Amino acid sequence: AYFRFHGRSAHAASSPHLGRSALDAVELMNVGVNYLREHIVQEARVHYAVTNTGGTSPNVVQAEAEVLYLIRAPKMDQVQEIYNRVINIARGAALMTDTTCDVVFDKACSNFIPNQALETHLHANFQAVGTPAFDDADLALARAMQGTLSASDIKGDLKMATDFTGKEHRAAVLAALQDKVLSDVILPYAFCSSQLAGSTDVGDVSWVTPTAQVIVACQAFGTPMHTWQAVAQSATSLGHKGMLTAAKVLGRTVIDLLQQPQIIVQAKQELAGHLEGTPYACPIPKEIKPTPFKK
Repeated sequence: AYFRFHGRSAHAASSPHLGRSALDAVELMNVGVNYLREHIVQEARVHYAVTNTGGTSPNVVQAEAEVLYLIRAPKMDQVQEIYNRVINIARGAALMTDTTCDVVFDKACSNFIPNQALETHLHANFQAVGTPAFDDADLALARAMQGTLSASDIKGDLKMATDFTGKEHRAAVLAALQDKVLSDVILPYAFCSSQLAGSTDVGDVSWVTPTAQVIVACQAFGTPMHTWQAVAQSATSLGHKGMLTAAKVLGRTVIDLLQQPQIIVQAKQELAGHLEGTPYACPIPKEIKPTPFKK
């Protein structure tokens, strides 16, 4: 959600008392939210970006300023509770600075519900397809990319791999991935209710129909998401081979579902048991309408 503060401009030297700083309100809101972090569930994440500072002239009291917040938590009710508290902090910042604040809802998505019935078939087909066939040129490219990463980046990927593996396999997985520039290891299957830290509208789909995901190596081991290294490798043979491997795994699984409809029945029963009668509720308020696309 965007938090847009409206104040009153004034000359910061001759008449600062006449100004009401929207930028002060943004800064006070950010301070307030930072104090909130101690008092929310540990798994929650609250991010922000100042999208409008009100101008570039320090000698003018900023009449307009805006900050965009992104709030995440494992469950939607947790997100909603944190969101309501962030709104109250914004109101407090406006009150402290004698400004006003508009809250502009931007987007929302639901938590992802994994499905073991589908995942086991994805895993079996992944084993049948095998990992991408990376060649020497791919390894050289990955090695060059990995040279731009830190030891912490690579350690983070190792931790993620072992987190998604059963305890009995973690030592073997760690040994198999140690010193790899490209992963050629299919992790042993272990059902895990906790997912990758991120947000996706696939979560909303998973509330309505059984859903599963597969992750295939498309970049050098240790590459963090949302970095120039991730972008640079997407258009290379690394990304292309990983994409085709994932497509083959998905395609084989679709054939399984068409030929063995009992898998779909089992997956639906699993989802119903997880929901326990809780209906899907779209996290986007009903009054929110999509903005028409303009060329």
